[in-house]
Amino acid sequence: MIAKTKSFRRRPIAIGNWKMHMTLAEATAAARQLSELLGDARLVEIVIAPTYTALQAVGEVLKGTGILLAAQNVHWDDQGAYTGEVSPIQLKDAGCRVVLIGHSERRTIFGETDEMVRRKLIAALREGLSAVVCVGETLEQRRTGQTAAVVRAQLEKGLADATNGLFDRLLIAYEPIWAIGTGQVATAAQISEVHALIRQHLAKILGPDSAEAIRVIYGGSVTPGNIADLAAIKDLDGVLVGGASLKPDGFAAIVKTLEKARTGPH
Repeated sequence: MIAKTKSFRRRPIAIGNWKMHMTLAEATAAARQLSELLGDARLVEIVIAPTYTALQAVGEVLKGTGILLAAQNVHWDDQGAYTGEVSPIQLKDAGCRVVLIGHSERRTIFGETDEMVRRKLIAALREGLSAVVCVGETLEQRRTGQTAAVVRAQLEKGLADATNGLFDRLLIAYEPIWAIGTGQVATAAQISEVHALIRQHLAKILGPDSAEAIRVIYGGSVTPGNIADLAAIKDLDGVLVGGASLKPDGFAAIVKTLEKARTGPH
């Protein structure tokens, strides 16, 4: 389980999403290097999400390091005739503690809906996994002033019916679709605005205490070059890193910058 945090000191988190990259040998080598580079990291929670085929092997490398293993997706049933899918029970069996749900690539490329996100979230929480629910708008939706409405709808539909008592294991990742893998990064003002909106809407649908406890992170072309600016944003609790997490030294630099930001003035 991702560590519980007090609202005024939510522990920052850095999640590396390796997507469909790396062979088994490459993934385990990268995990070993990360464990060496980040073995003394304590202020930032670190999570790695390799491909399914590397989950168990990477998990073995990460044992005892404090770095958590995550999956990039999950099905809503524990078993069944779902060719190509993986259940929350199977993920736990492979050593996963965390799962990404509703990533923008899952929504845009594979047609995942808010209803599917809702069902996956309930299943993940039920089986003891921590869940990172991703929300965000397209470029057209931002240009036409729909960002707030889109994000609110994703939160309302995606979090509907989940048990309130389990929200210590929920994180929200704001990842504007137009910034995923494009090299574009939302401005500090844009991120702050949407993070405030998310926090306010979480308070409305879950209550203020739950809303304050939930970490809200940013994902969208995060790199060692822009992490210092991102870490300075008020109420940003961490980052979901894509391409830059494939290089252990680059991902370690991101984590260390987050640590440095946490030790500075609050």
